[in-house]
Amino acid sequence: MPKRFRLTRRFQVGMTEDGYRRLKRFAQEAGLDEGEALSFLFEHFDSVMDEEKLTHRLRLFNTELEARKR
Repeated sequence: MPKRFRLTRRFQVGMTEDGYRRLKRFAQEAGLDEGEALSFLFEHFDSVMDEEKLTHRLRLFNTELEARKR
């Protein structure tokens, strides 16, 4: 029996404009709203990400983060 899709948590999130535009585009292409798209990505995180690329991108993001906050 399939799991019922219930949004049990709501939280405010701060996102960059680029990140939000990409989330909206992904959600639209997948036929989901933004919350459903985020739920999908995090429920299936291990199967949809490339660990090597994630580590590299995260390192770059953290390097630039302080400058981006200003």
